[in-house]
Amino acid sequence: MLSQVNDDGTTADGSSLIDEIVRDGARRMLAAALEAEVNAYIAELADQRDENGRRLVVRNGYHQPRKVTTAAGVIEVKAPRVNDKRVDEATGERERFSSAILPPWCRKSPKISEVLPLLYLHGLSSGDFVPALEQFLGSAAGLSAATVNRLTQQWQVDHIAFMDRDLAEVDYVYVWADGIHLNVRLEEAKACVLVLIGVRADGSKDLVALKDGYRESAESWADLMRDCARRGMRAPILAVGDGALGFWKALTEVFPDTREQRCWVHKTANVLDSLPKSAQPGAKKAIQGIYNAEDRDHAEAAIKTFAKLYGAKFPKAVKKIVDDQDQLLAFYNFPAEHWIHLRTTNPIESTFSTVRLRTKVTRGAGSRTAALVMVFKLVESAQQRWRAVNAPHLVALVRAGARFEGGRLIERPTERAA
Repeated sequence: MLSQVNDDGTTADGSSLIDEIVRDGARRMLAAALEAEVNAYIAELADQRDENGRRLVVRNGYHQPRKVTTAAGVIEVKAPRVNDKRVDEATGERERFSSAILPPWCRKSPKISEVLPLLYLHGLSSGDFVPALEQFLGSAAGLSAATVNRLTQQWQVDHIAFMDRDLAEVDYVYVWADGIHLNVRLEEAKACVLVLIGVRADGSKDLVALKDGYRESAESWADLMRDCARRGMRAPILAVGDGALGFWKALTEVFPDTREQRCWVHKTANVLDSLPKSAQPGAKKAIQGIYNAEDRDHAEAAIKTFAKLYGAKFPKAVKKIVDDQDQLLAFYNFPAEHWIHLRTTNPIESTFSTVRLRTKVTRGAGSRTAALVMVFKLVESAQQRWRAVNAPHLVALVRAGARFEGGRLIERPTERAA
């Protein structure tokens, strides 16, 4: 059917033609996927027959149409229905087909749930979610303030369960630590979210812990680290973080054998703040020459050069690097493939770039608990897209005690034992 399109791309009823096309395409693709899923299920059980030779699993028309909210908008779906006459011998109950693509309870895509925490953190109250998403999705079907409130309550339960899970079976070889300030909707300006992200022995990344606290408070960090240890967390081999964190004092108390690596991004910003603007471009290049050096010897030589160039005029800036030299260059004692991951807290920074404060604080302070669980759900979603570290097979060797010089493996644990 032809539709009259205005100059701005909208149809007569005010909707966008391109959005209508996208929604129609999504509806067709979903219908085809559901048909394929049912056909595969029936074909797999085609040999299941009763005593009269009739199939026990057959098609049985369609369910009543229902509307599903997706990232493409609200689409109407008619899911195929299956008549499964098989009986579970153990329970005596009828077998039932349940679509993995569109479960019976599903009324909205999980991606829509991902949007809600982001809206909250950017200052939108739960009562504003429905009209805001209605404008974007073309309908408010499946959304309500009550639905959003139920979601936030469930997220709090999820976060509590996450922070109480057993860590004894998980081995984090590397960890990144940072305190992320989210001034949006928090009662206290100094409050922040304490974050730990770890690398498992197989090279994959995990969110280890996330709770509210104070970024530079050693006690806040110690409380978090003690809780991780209580739940069975092993001492990481290397921890990466900003030098200003109270995290380091807590780490020494709870995991004294863990080596320290200062974040070069934070350190660079801190050093440049001690220099006049005219000197900053050259100093930045000199600092990059340190942490991009081909090995530790060249990095130490680059630090000496930096001290000669800037020490006379800017001794405080040079002192910030010289005093932390061992902690800044610790990453050189690990596989070269891991250096790019270990010299900064970028895994945390990149994850939180979308939830940092970008606008003015909204009128009235919000609940720290609500903001915390919103952040948790955002990170939980982002975690599904994190990639493993380079050369993931080397992480297990690091845990086993292998030695690396110049980024190269020179001694395996078995060789050392022999």
